[in-house]
Amino acid sequence: MNKRSSFSGKLGFVLAAAGSAVGLGNIWRFPYLAAQYGGGTFLLIYLIIAVTFGFSLMVAEIAIGRKTGLSAIGAFKALDSRFGFLGILASAVPIIILPYYSVIGGWVIKYFTVFLTGGGSAAAADDYFTGFVGSTFEPLGWFLLFLGATAIIVLLGVEKGIEKVSKFAMPILVLLAIVISIYCLTLDGAMDGLAYYVQPHMEDFSVKTVLSAMGQLFYSMSLAMGIMVTYGSYMRKDTNLESSVRQIEIFDTVIAFLAGLMIIPAVFVFSGGDPKILQSGPSLMFVILPKVFSSMPMGGAIGAAFFLLVIFAALTSSISLMETIVSIFRDKFHWSRKNACIFVTVLSLVLGIPSSLGFGPLGFITWANMTILDIMDFVSNSVLMPIVAFFTCIFVGFFIGPKAISDEVKVTNGKFVGEKLFTVMIKWITPVFLLLILGSSVANSMGWFKL
Repeated sequence: MNKRSSFSGKLGFVLAAAGSAVGLGNIWRFPYLAAQYGGGTFLLIYLIIAVTFGFSLMVAEIAIGRKTGLSAIGAFKALDSRFGFLGILASAVPIIILPYYSVIGGWVIKYFTVFLTGGGSAAAADDYFTGFVGSTFEPLGWFLLFLGATAIIVLLGVEKGIEKVSKFAMPILVLLAIVISIYCLTLDGAMDGLAYYVQPHMEDFSVKTVLSAMGQLFYSMSLAMGIMVTYGSYMRKDTNLESSVRQIEIFDTVIAFLAGLMIIPAVFVFSGGDPKILQSGPSLMFVILPKVFSSMPMGGAIGAAFFLLVIFAALTSSISLMETIVSIFRDKFHWSRKNACIFVTVLSLVLGIPSSLGFGPLGFITWANMTILDIMDFVSNSVLMPIVAFFTCIFVGFFIGPKAISDEVKVTNGKFVGEKLFTVMIKWITPVFLLLILGSSVANSMGWFKL
């Protein structure tokens, strides 16, 4: 039996878990959703959801991991054998996500390299992105580079690899975010963009606003992927679980907010406040932002710094995805870290190639107007994650009982300040909203209505 790895202490755990939470969803998805759904209104709703809904799910997942000392594949079954299926579902999520996430991570490295070498103006051309992703070999090369970097860090282990990289990358990420935000706010007309971002626009408030904010929580906080269960299994008993969750939430929300400060005022200046450009969705990072940077003073340097920041965010998240999968196979088959890491890397490579080629040679493979990468994203984020989160709530609320989680939280110092909130949220409120998220996400992806 392999000896269980652990983080060296609270700082290592919080930075690694925050690194997992801070990813591509924070950097590009949060800003355009905030722009689309009422600016300050969306920010306020997201904050409320994070400290209630997000807090409850994160506490539950980390506590389950620490209580059992197992990854998701075995943790649920260890507490109640009837829920072995939930461990399988939770384990499937990172296995699906890591390959296509690494494809996008490769794109980010490509754009960083382009801006670093003075090619920012070329990247701003209308057909640059489609030409790049539509080619066969270049996207594959960047995908391999990103996946390889992730594998090397995971191979080094929890404390020497994941924790060390997180302690290095997260402070730099925060510093870059602050510097770029300040610079973007100094641009002429940026204050109007800031007002657009932070002022509530109650006329934009709707059920869709709430559901979009809740859906964003999955992207932002690495919930329902088995990641927090795995990281919880590496958490020492003398590390305060509740305060760690609060700090992870603060870290994650601050980065998401700073992403908006980096992007929305700059895009506002570039577009003259055109809502269609501000709310342009997934194309924002790779199509709109290069145009914005190329129009700025010092745009090449700012573009390079921005994509470096995104590399750190993407890498800390991909590390947590791969570590979760490695932990699953180690727990299931008692493999060494080295053998599990090699297997997972090869598996991710094989599964990621179709996503990389899905905009070029395999572009003819579509479903409901979605490419291969979009399909993988739909299955993992819109279907599996809400299902996993829903059954996690049922599992905790009505089978093992909220007290089992509360007792684990209290192990460190006998206190759980948010215990009453946790119990109400996990048993009654969160499951209902998760069903709404599942229904709305599927309906949105299928084009039945648009969020």
